[in-house]
Amino acid sequence: MKKQLIIMLTMGAYILAGCANHSHQHDEHNHDGHNHATEQHDHSSHNHSDHNHDHSAHNHDHSAHAHNHENGISLKPGEVEEIGLTTETATLAPFTSVIKCTGHVIGATGDVLTIVAPQSGTVHYNRAWVDGSAVSAGTALFTISSRNVGSGDIAQRARISYETALAAYERAQKLVQDNIISQREFETTRESYEQARLAYEAVGSGNNSGSEARASKAGYITKLWVGEGDYVEAGAPLATVAQNKRLQLRADVPQRYYNELPTITSANFVTSYDDNVYELAQMNGKLLSYGRNAGETSYFVPITFDFDNRATIVPGSSVDVYLLGKTRNDVISVPMQSLTEEQGLFFVYRRLCENDFEKVEVKLGSNNGSRIEILSGIKPGDKIVVNGVYRVRLAGASNALPPAHNHNH
Repeated sequence: MKKQLIIMLTMGAYILAGCANHSHQHDEHNHDGHNHATEQHDHSSHNHSDHNHDHSAHNHDHSAHAHNHENGISLKPGEVEEIGLTTETATLAPFTSVIKCTGHVIGATGDVLTIVAPQSGTVHYNRAWVDGSAVSAGTALFTISSRNVGSGDIAQRARISYETALAAYERAQKLVQDNIISQREFETTRESYEQARLAYEAVGSGNNSGSEARASKAGYITKLWVGEGDYVEAGAPLATVAQNKRLQLRADVPQRYYNELPTITSANFVTSYDDNVYELAQMNGKLLSYGRNAGETSYFVPITFDFDNRATIVPGSSVDVYLLGKTRNDVISVPMQSLTEEQGLFFVYRRLCENDFEKVEVKLGSNNGSRIEILSGIKPGDKIVVNGVYRVRLAGASNALPPAHNHNH
C-alpha cells in the first residue's frame, strides 16, 4: 500500500513538471511570434518609407529636367542650314542714345528749281508730265498761250517786235559804216533792238503756239502746280524740279528734349514706303542747325541735316527719325529683326547648341532704328538668332514639348 502511494506521488510530480515545461515553451513560442510580427512590420514600414523617398526624389529630378527645357525648341538636322539661320554673340559695347521723332525730307537749297510762267495765258503740256518724270536741262515742259486772251498772244507780239528791231539794227549797221546815219542814230536803233530781244526772250522765245517754259537744270519733277488748260499770270509756278543730289532732313523734336539737342551729332531715318534704315553717317550727312525756340503755336523744335541722296529717296516724304546723341559704354544691343512680340511682351531666341534654341523674354531700352538696347534677359556671350527668327518661332509653336509625366507607384 505504501509502495503504491510512492508510485502515485512520483507520477504526479512528473506530470506537473511536464506541464510547467510545456507552458514555458508556449510562452517562448508566442514571444518569438510577436517579435517576428514586429520585425515584419518594421521591415515593411522601412521598405515602404524608403521606397516613397526614392520615388519623391525621382519626381523632383524629373520636374527639374522639365523646367530646364520649358522654352526649349529643337530644329531638325540640316534645317539650320536650309533656312540660312545666323546668330550674333551678345557683347558689351558702346551704344548711342536716341531720340525718336518724326520729320520729312526736302530738297536742299540750290538743288530745287521752280519753273514759272514766262507770260500770262493758258497752260499747255508739251508732254504728259507726271510727278517723278525725268527732265533734261533745256527741256520745254509747257507752252503758255494768250492767243485768245486780252489783246492777243504776247509771245507773237514780242516776236514781231523783235524781228522788226533786228532788221532795223542790221540796216543801221551798214548805214553807219557809210556815214549815212550818225553814230547817235545807230546807238538808238541798237537800244531798241536790245529791248525787243530781251522782251522776246522773256516770254520764252516762243513759237507760233506761244511761250515755252523750260527746265534750266536736269532733274526730276517733284510737283506739278497747274493742269492742262489752266490760266496763269506771268511768274506763277508751273512745276518744281529737283536734282535730288543733295537733300535735307528736317526733324520735329518734342520740347521735352530741348536740352539734349546740343548733344545730337547725326541721325537715322526710315521712310514710309520701305523698311530700309538710312544712316546719315553713310550719306555724307551733316548737322545744319537746330531751332532755338519752338514758336508760339508749335510744341516741337526743328533740327535740320543735309545729306547726299545716294538712294531713291523722294523729297517731301514723311519719315521716322532717330536722332543720335551721347554714346554710352557697356550696353548690350541686338538687331531689330531679332525681336518677336507676343501680347505686349518681347522675346529673342538664344542658341543652346547646334539645333537647340531657347525663347527668352527681354526688357527693351532705346533703339537707333537698326539696333535696340536690351536692359535684361540676356548676358554677354549668349548667341542670339538674327536671321531665321520666324522659322524658329514656328518651330517653337508646333514642336512644343509635352507636359512632364509622373510615375505613380
